Amino acid sequence: MIIKKIFRGNRYALIIPVAALLFSTLSFGLAKLFCFWRPHVNMSIPWDAAVPFLPWTVSIYLGSFVYWYLCFVLIAMRDREQADRFFYAHALTVSLSFLCFVLLPTTLERPEITGGGLWNGLMRIVYWVDTPENLFPSLHCSTAWLCWIGLRGRKDLPRWTKLLALLLSLMVCVSTLTTRQHVMADVVSGVALAEADYLLASVPRLRKAYSRIADALLRRFPKLW
Repeated sequence: MIIKKIFRGNRYALIIPVAALLFSTLSFGLAKLFCFWRPHVNMSIPWDAAVPFLPWTVSIYLGSFVYWYLCFVLIAMRDREQADRFFYAHALTVSLSFLCFVLLPTTLERPEITGGGLWNGLMRIVYWVDTPENLFPSLHCSTAWLCWIGLRGRKDLPRWTKLLALLLSLMVCVSTLTTRQHVMADVVSGVALAEADYLLASVPRLRKAYSRIADALLRRFPKLW
């Protein structure tokens, strides 16, 4: 089996990344249900208006989901302690972001998309599916930056891999601005939250609590091969 060859019997690397992405998606959607009817704050500043609107960067914005998953799997395949630290930091980031979304609903003004073509069409779909809510902090940016954090200290990876991860994470952050999905305050807060949560996840007692949750989740699944 292809899956068996890729994951080499590592159920953690197969299940935990998927569970983490599902947790993020469900939290994001639930926050929208809680606050779509409430007044929203626009945190745009004049500098945001200076950022060009580039529809083609929606390819980076949407491609980030693939980038996250690949990084999650790569990180999950390393030693368990470091993997637990990363996924605990991710769970913290999602949870704290959820609280921010509910307690401080934000929004922004989006440009009117005119003309045809692939990129404009994709932008229309993104705007239709993802209404301008749940912006501060940017989960797109915090998740991308966590991917970089999780790989930057790896001594078993070549330097070019880590530089590529940094470049891709930066590109994702920029794409949230050039697609008008976020403003600068969202990006800065998302990156800062990722760094803070990864530092907090280094506390052994907290990380062990997450490890027990992960073990309980893994026990619910039988051996896959």
